[in-house]
Amino acid sequence: IREAAGDEAAVHFRTSLVTPSGVSLRPQLPPTCRDVTAVEAREEGSGLSLRWSVDCGPGGWIGRRIGVDGLEGTRVEALLRVNLADGRVLSTILRAGEAAFTVPERPGRRHVLQAYTRLGVSHILSGLDHLLFVFGLMLLVTAPRKLVATITSFTLGHSVTLSLVALGFVDIPTRAVELAIAASVFLLAVEIARAPGQPPGLLRRAPWIMACVFGLLHGMGFAGALAEAGLPAGEVPLALFAFNAGIEIGQLVFVAGVLAGGWLLRDRLAPGPFWRQHLPAYAIGSLAAWWSFERAARLFA
Repeated sequence: IREAAGDEAAVHFRTSLVTPSGVSLRPQLPPTCRDVTAVEAREEGSGLSLRWSVDCGPGGWIGRRIGVDGLEGTRVEALLRVNLADGRVLSTILRAGEAAFTVPERPGRRHVLQAYTRLGVSHILSGLDHLLFVFGLMLLVTAPRKLVATITSFTLGHSVTLSLVALGFVDIPTRAVELAIAASVFLLAVEIARAPGQPPGLLRRAPWIMACVFGLLHGMGFAGALAEAGLPAGEVPLALFAFNAGIEIGQLVFVAGVLAGGWLLRDRLAPGPFWRQHLPAYAIGSLAAWWSFERAARLFA
């Protein structure tokens, strides 16, 4: 459901063309809603999409219940997504026993701070490509002070582009960004695996500069998760700050975990053959190369 100007809202209801026998699913809108346009039905892939507009009267959608009839007694689940006029994007899963959802009041500043901080933490900890880049920086830069400067530069870089993309000042196709992120991880792995005696690349000579540049790319990737959640009207600066803070908290947790693991395994990580020392770099590079091919195929398909 997408709330529009005035009292109208656009409704999009999509179901699979193949449904369990005896199951009939229907959208359940507030009783005050009336259709203002005819229902447009269209097959989209393996699903049937119904689109129409409704007028639910004054007062907006706050406090009103939305659901799906026919979920009771089945294992079918429905994804409900509500785009409100105040900029909020609400989503939940409806299922038997929880077949309806009441649109909540606009959250307070504390709720926004907590929700977007959690979103930032969960996004960075579930983003393997971002974590591998940070891990690669830790393998490349071993001096503590230099590592702090490098990680800080990476943070500054992705904070800038995250804010610019989220606020609509920059718009780059998501698939192109994902390909560039995979390539950045691959280039970092190549630099880590450089054989002793070879002249160091720019990544090793000035890691803080390159970390900031690659951070600009990764910030565009972070913005994708924020775009899905949306920014709450009136609390945009707070939401951006909280999301950035959540990313940094998750990043620090990851760095601390890697350092703790390295300390616990310090006796087993004694210098060994060249190939063993560079095994992490080979693993990171191989995975990044696979991502690059996979994402390039999606981009140019």
